[in-house]
Amino acid sequence: MFFVNARAIVERERDGKTEIVVQTRNKPNQPKQLELPGGGVEQFESLTAALRREVKEETGLDVTWIEGEDTRIDTEGINTDYAVECIRPFAAYQTIKGGIDSVGYYFICRAEGDLLKEGDRTQNPRWIPIDELAERIHNDPVQFINIDLAAIMFYLKHRVNALPVIETK
Repeated sequence: MFFVNARAIVERERDGKTEIVVQTRNKPNQPKQLELPGGGVEQFESLTAALRREVKEETGLDVTWIEGEDTRIDTEGINTDYAVECIRPFAAYQTIKGGIDSVGYYFICRAEGDLLKEGDRTQNPRWIPIDELAERIHNDPVQFINIDLAAIMFYLKHRVNALPVIETK
C-alpha cells in the first residue's frame, strides 16, 4: 500500500520568536512521538484542502494562509473528465527505507483558533519555539516521527538556517 500525505509546518511569531505547532502522536500500537500536523490525502482531494482538514482535525486550528498557495495552477474545465493541480510546496518527502511507503508535501502555513487538548489520533498540540525545537532534535532526534524529523531538519536548515548537529550511532 502507498500513501500520499499533506503535512503542515504551522508558524507564528510571538515575542520576537518563531514558533511552530508540534503534537504527540496517539495511534494504537505506535510510540508516543512528536509530530507535525498532517495526514493522508483522500481520493481526488487537493493538497491544500487535505492540509486544512488535517490541521483542523488534529489541532483545532483553522489554516488562514499557506505559503505557495498563490502558485497553484489547475486544469479545471479544460477536459471535463480530468482536473490536475500543480502547486509549490515548501518541501516534499519520500520514505526510502522502512516504515510505510509514502510520499508527502510540507506546506508552511499560518492558522488561527484555540488548540485542542486531543485531536484526531493526537494529543497535546502546542506551540514550540524554533530554538527549543533545534535543541530537542540535537539532544534526542528519535522523539520525533521519522518523516517529520527529516522535514524539521529541512525546515531548520532552509528556513531559519539553524540545522542542529546530530550525533549518529
